Amino acid sequence: MATYQPLTQAQIELLEQRGCRAEDWSTVFTSAPESLNYIRGVRFSGTVKFGRFEEVFTLPGGVKKHSGLRECTLHNVTVGDNSLIENVTNYVANYVIGEHTYIENVDLLLCDGPCSFGNGVEVSVLSETGGREVKIYDRLSAQIAYVLAMYRHRPALIARMNGMIEEYAKSQTSEMGYIGNHVSIRNTRHINGVRIGDYAVISGASRLRNGSVNSNAAAPVIIAHGVIADDFIICSGSHVADNTSLERCFVGQCCHLGHGYSASDALFFSNCQEENGEACAIFAGPFTVTHHKSTLLIAGMFSFMNAGSGSNQSNHMYKLGPMHQGILERGAKTSSDSYILWPSRVGAFSLVMGRHVTHSDTSALPFSYLIEQQNTTYLVPGVNLRSVGTVRDAQKWPKRDARKDPDRLDCINYNLLSPYTIQKMFKGIQLLKNLQYSSGELSDVYSYHSTKIRNKSLRNGLHYYQTAITKFLGNSIIKRLEKMPAGASDEDIRRMLQPTCSIGNGPWADVAGLIAPRECLTQLLNQVERGKVDLKGMDSTFHSLHNQYYDAEWTWAYDKYEEFFGYPLANITKEQIVDIVKRWKEAVIGLDKELYEDARKEFNLASMTSFGADGDRETKERDFSEVRGDFESNSFVTAVLDHIKQKEKLGDELIFRLESLGNR
Repeated sequence: MATYQPLTQAQIELLEQRGCRAEDWSTVFTSAPESLNYIRGVRFSGTVKFGRFEEVFTLPGGVKKHSGLRECTLHNVTVGDNSLIENVTNYVANYVIGEHTYIENVDLLLCDGPCSFGNGVEVSVLSETGGREVKIYDRLSAQIAYVLAMYRHRPALIARMNGMIEEYAKSQTSEMGYIGNHVSIRNTRHINGVRIGDYAVISGASRLRNGSVNSNAAAPVIIAHGVIADDFIICSGSHVADNTSLERCFVGQCCHLGHGYSASDALFFSNCQEENGEACAIFAGPFTVTHHKSTLLIAGMFSFMNAGSGSNQSNHMYKLGPMHQGILERGAKTSSDSYILWPSRVGAFSLVMGRHVTHSDTSALPFSYLIEQQNTTYLVPGVNLRSVGTVRDAQKWPKRDARKDPDRLDCINYNLLSPYTIQKMFKGIQLLKNLQYSSGELSDVYSYHSTKIRNKSLRNGLHYYQTAITKFLGNSIIKRLEKMPAGASDEDIRRMLQPTCSIGNGPWADVAGLIAPRECLTQLLNQVERGKVDLKGMDSTFHSLHNQYYDAEWTWAYDKYEEFFGYPLANITKEQIVDIVKRWKEAVIGLDKELYEDARKEFNLASMTSFGADGDRETKERDFSEVRGDFESNSFVTAVLDHIKQKEKLGDELIFRLESLGNR
């Protein structure tokens, strides 16, 4: 802790000779009188404290500047050791500034009265007319925001959670702003009531007001040219630049917003990438991506979502105002020029193409296509399971998790097949069979929730869902038996298959990236409502559920073998497990072969259109090969082929071990 002392008369005279002035020199203090030579042209008012100035900043291009105070006005400011404040057009007021921080060419930097730095700001997500407001705070996670937005049927719970957030906001309220250590603020116009964490870089921002920049050494925050942000919180590792405009927004960890993006009343959680377009009242769960100027996301909940150019939704039917909302469940995509009229709900990992105005709900039929034909929504169930794009997405999301902060706020589960999606497939199979029964197996078209399903699409959907369930349950039992000892009996195997986790039975939920048993979520919220768990405890429980996922997944899957295969695991035999593994191998390899054929379409002659512009077919093929490579050496194709070999080997090895046990 620095020890500050008032200036001597000789020191005051030295500063005055260097162009400095003070309303009252008795309120100016230093901890290092030897550093006064690095102070020039400063006007002091209120209480000002500064440390020693010994170090030199080396700027890009090799320019060097010594730490110190030059050509600025300071009012009620504390400046840490080896920092630089230079060329402030107006003044710096009511700020504590850390060590090794560089502030240059700033117009105005102040904290004007008590400020909570964005904590407690209400963000009107989903419904622009209100009713689902989320109070943001420094440690808001996607999971806590989900509860605040979506559990309005429990007003006592929401009131208690909001009360805790308000208490946190009060604890953060101060009349003094804070700038951390190793911060760089350059060529920025207006900063008012913003708390800035360590290692942040703010360069060329236009206006930052009432917010927190939660940067740290492990994951710095960068705010660059032309950014305007009012009533905001930006979390570690995020990058906001290029004339982005934010109003009442929470930006989670490692998000990237740029190229003139505009957002109001929006929540963005981990690894979102938003460029060029516009957002209003959205809940953007992890990995929500939009890159196009013509794209508007409004009044919707998304996660693992990619919005095509010209994607649009409408929450206003010109009756009672913009009060409608919609949900695209995890992994849903929209094609170019797609349109959805809210309210609607799109099932997980589905693709939306065309214009849809019929308020459909396809949440029970995941991995589907929604295609518009002649103003009618046609649903193609399960077909996205065989899409190479779906698998590619599942592979890229974990690789693109850029969070370097060890304190990760959001829990993110990347699994395509999980109790959450598989439970939907079980329901989907029953639903499709009921449609067949009620309308007849020979019907050309079936009607479901304002959509149409063609006969062939329905039959294929049944096949895809059954294949995916077989794959999931086969994966689970093989994983469970991977350490099966030599000489294991049926009883030994049954013991190995017994669940070791007490949670997992019943329906599961996707809590904005966290996949967890709904019963556990209900139990947690009951505890919160009774005042037994605070916000920190909620986050701890969410992370605990996340860490227990695979054990809980097996508890859920345990009873499904009897339902799907007819084999209760409590008295299963080796022969029955062999049958499951054989069916699993057939399902996995069959699905991989469909992925392989889907990938081949990217290399057919039609895909070569526009290649070899000035040559014949041979030139076209050579040009295509040079740019795109050949099919067999494509990295995804080779990965699919390797996956087929690995699964064949894995299945054959387990079958051999089980059959060998049976012959003893």
